[in-house]
Order: sequence, then C-alpha cells, then structure tokens
Amino acid sequence: MRPWYLGNTTVRNPFRLRDGLLALATSNLDGNIKGRENEIRFAWELHHAGVVNIIRPDADVSDMGRKWRAALSQLGFIYPELPTRAGIAQEELGRPFIITPNGRRLVEAESVSGIQECFLRSLAAYYIPSVLEPNYTYNLFSPLRHTLAVLLELERRTGESRLNFQEMALYVQLTATEAPTVEIVDQILTFRAARSEAQNKRRFDQDSYNAAGVEHQYAPGTFRDYADTNFRYLKATGLVQSKGRGIAIVPEKHVFVEQLVADIALPDNDLRLVSSLCNGATLPTDNRDTARIVLYDLVAQVNRRGVQFNITGRTVDTAADIAIVRHEAEDILSRMNEEEYANRQGEEWHEIAEYMDLLINPRRRRGGDDDEEAIAIPQAEAPAYFEWTLWRAFLAIDSLMNRPYEARRFKIDQDFLPIGPAPGGGPDLLFEFEDFVVVVEVTLTENSRQEAAEGEPVRRHVADEVVRYAAQNKPVYGLFLAKKIDSNTAETFRIGVWYDRDDNRMGLDIIPLTIAQFKTLFEAMFRSGNVRVAEIRELLNICTGFRPDLHAPEWKAEIDRTVLARAAVLTA
Repeated sequence: MRPWYLGNTTVRNPFRLRDGLLALATSNLDGNIKGRENEIRFAWELHHAGVVNIIRPDADVSDMGRKWRAALSQLGFIYPELPTRAGIAQEELGRPFIITPNGRRLVEAESVSGIQECFLRSLAAYYIPSVLEPNYTYNLFSPLRHTLAVLLELERRTGESRLNFQEMALYVQLTATEAPTVEIVDQILTFRAARSEAQNKRRFDQDSYNAAGVEHQYAPGTFRDYADTNFRYLKATGLVQSKGRGIAIVPEKHVFVEQLVADIALPDNDLRLVSSLCNGATLPTDNRDTARIVLYDLVAQVNRRGVQFNITGRTVDTAADIAIVRHEAEDILSRMNEEEYANRQGEEWHEIAEYMDLLINPRRRRGGDDDEEAIAIPQAEAPAYFEWTLWRAFLAIDSLMNRPYEARRFKIDQDFLPIGPAPGGGPDLLFEFEDFVVVVEVTLTENSRQEAAEGEPVRRHVADEVVRYAAQNKPVYGLFLAKKIDSNTAETFRIGVWYDRDDNRMGLDIIPLTIAQFKTLFEAMFRSGNVRVAEIRELLNICTGFRPDLHAPEWKAEIDRTVLARAAVLTA
C-alpha cells in the first residue's frame, strides 16, 4: 500500500510556499514558469527573495524552478496544468501557473491566522486520488478530515487527542476512510501499549519501520519523511499543535474540528475537485449557523479564562459579520496563550541554551526523529530560530515592560514557533525594561559581508528607538549577535555614530556579542540563580566604556574577557 502525504516533501516547511508565492507575485513570471529558461528565471527569483540559496551561479537550476512550480500547483496556489487523461479543457479551470484566488489570498494575508486559513482552505479541498495525483489505490478521501477523525476518536477513547509521530508514520498515513476510524485507533492503541512495554524503544521503533518497509515495499525512512511532512502541513492549518513529537487538536479549535469532520460530502467530479482546490474549500464557518456555534464556544472559552468578552449588540447577522467577532476572540485567546508561554520560559532555560548550542553548531541535534524530547533547527529556518531563541532568552530573564508579542517582529504559530524571520524596516527584537531599552539584532552573516549587510540598518534601527524613547528619558542600547563578529562590523559599532535627516549627530551604544558569549552569561545567571536583567545592562555599560581607547580587534577581545569575568563572578 502506498503511504499518502499532504503538501510536498521538497518544500517541507509550508510557510515557505507563501514566500515563494510572494516572489512569483512580485516578478513578471506569473503564468510563465514552464520551460527551461523560465524555470531557471523562477529559481533565481526565489534566490533573490531569500527563499532558496543557489550556491553555484553557473549551475542549471531549472529543476529547482520545476519543484517549486509543482509544490505550488499541488496545493492549488497556482493553476495546475491538467493532464490529458483528465478529460477537462484547461480553459474550464484557468491558465496554467497563474496565481489562483486562494493563492492571492495567501499572498495578501498578513496575520498568522489569515495565512493558516489559506492553508486550511487548501487542505480541506485536497482529496486523493485526483487527476493531479492518480497513483493511489484508495477511494477518494480527504487526508485532513481522515486524520482529524482519528484524533477525535483517540480523544474519545483515551481522553487526549494526541497522535504520536510513529502512529502517524505507521498507521494513519497508510489508511483511508475505507478503514473504519475505530479499527485504526484499535491498531494505534495496541501499538502504543506494546511500545510502552518495550525496554529498548529505539530498537522497537526501528523494527516497526523495517517491518512496514517489507510489508509495503518502501524504504523504512520514507515513513518518517512522510510523517514529518504531514505533521508540518497539518500544523499549518492552525487546527493542531505539537504535543511532544506528536500532535493534538488545538483546544480553541475543537468545535470547529468537529464541524469539519462531520462534512463528509465528496466532490462529484474532477473539475469541481480541482476548482475547489484553486478557489479554496468552503469551511464550516462560511455557514452562518455553524459560524455562530463556533463563535459562542470561543466566547465561552475567553470568559472561562477570566476575560469578559461580551458580544451583546455586536452584528452577527452573516457569516462575514461573525468572522470579524470570531477573529477578535481568537486573538484574545492567542495572546493569553502567549503570555502563559512567556511565563514558562524561566523554567525552560536549559532548552533555550540548547538551541543556542544548535545555532553555534548547526550539525548538532538532540534526539532522533522518534524521540519525544528531540530538538533541531531546520537549516533553511536558522535565521528565524536565531531571533526566536533570543526572544525566549529575554522572556526567561523577564522584567519586561512590553508584552511578549510586542517584543518580537517575527510571526509565530500555535506552538509559539517562528514561521519566518522579522521583516525589514525595524529591529528584530525590542525589549523595554523599567529604566532602559535593548534593541536586539541578529545575523548569521559572517566575514566582511556582515558589515555591509548589517552596519547601516542596525544603526538606523537603534537610532529610531533612541528618538522614540527620548521623551521617557530611557537609554537605548543595541545588542548585535552573530556566530562570529567581523572586525569591520565591530569598528562600525565602536564608532557608534548616526546622523539624522537634519544632520544632527547621535551617539549610539551598540555592543557586538557572539552567540557563545551571550550563552555563557545567560547560563551563568541561571546556574547561579542570580537572574537579573540589570546584569545585561551592566555588561553593556562596561563594554561601552572600553570603546574610546581601543580599536575593533582589541575591543572584541576586551568584550570577551568581560563576559568571562562576569560569568565567573556569578558562578563563584
């Protein structure tokens, strides 16, 4: 039996599809990405947008353009080219490779919830087998609804909707609606019980993958690869969240999930199936009565958590009216969840330090694919994880005056994981404390390119915040972090000068630190139990004081000695 998967194994992070679509939308290639020359041009558009990294400029990168075209077509974000066997005239659907209505919505979406709704509408309209993917032996079914039905049945049977990674790999993605959900869950629970009794769980897992490989005639690693992709795309809908190495239904979305699973109607022909994929599926909340059910449940959740959210007098006559109020309720719950997450970071400082280790040593990884405590940083997502790790570090140190969601400019998903780096036009992170402000900028750029890429924007961002906080008499510090600090970058920050539009000279306090140096101080504070944000300020003040009398290499060396000395005092 062939395992199924959602999305595309080439582009495992679904949110990168939006980045690729944005690159296409802002180019002159919309609808013109077929043929070797156009495929190469598309690949270079992706490279210039930072979506992919082409290392060899002289290489034939047309295969990269084809893979991204296939990934965007598969989920209906651009019109697919219909095969002859479909028996459907292409003009009945749309010109091949033009951005579709659901693709346009994805390009225009700014909020995480808006982006997730586009993926939800895509995956809710995604059925297999179809004219686009004809090689499955299953009868037509929705992988999204099938998986959610299993989660609901697990919850009914065990009290928790959690589905573990191995269970997705070995059972759910090898079944369809032809197999009763109850029987699938029976198999999952039998496997779960056997695994819990196994003395060597790693060997038990590998033996299970090997047996599945023999039975289904696939390489054992394929089941892991597909499960990883399925989890990523399922989480992109906003309906499920991580639970260890597994997933579970997002509590706030439970009623919505029940309504979606109850919708078992199938497209009655291939054209409607593909058209729905390109336009985005109709969701339960598009119906006024169902939308009200979901809204009233969300309002009750907000009120149960101690926040009064009264919708009396609000217009809820249409599904569109209800959506406005529903998004407000979801936003309140999201911010409450983020506040609770922020409050937990002090207890998770060990993990934060381990992420710093992964940034320093990218090849490191804690645990394997099936390890519940495994952590890793996907190579393509390292810049976003760098910002996220520093955000968590300052949340752990605490004492913030601004809210957690005000301190970051990157977006996070329902697992509080980054879905991309902060956009340009402002600092990566901004932390306001009672008597000072820290602007944090991070980069993975090294050597002399570092100064060219970061010298001007970092100074400009810090200068902007100096002006903004001048009325409050709050000093503003810049903290620049990289794996390695180039001396040209250090010299730019050592001089620390910025001129505004009126040629007024501003002195800026920007201190460059390596990730390793910040980690040393961070761990010293937590190991000693002396966690004070004042320690950060004292370090910044001391390092600022060295600037006038030293050149960049000597200043960097003095910063390193200062970090080590302060860490030693803390842990003495």
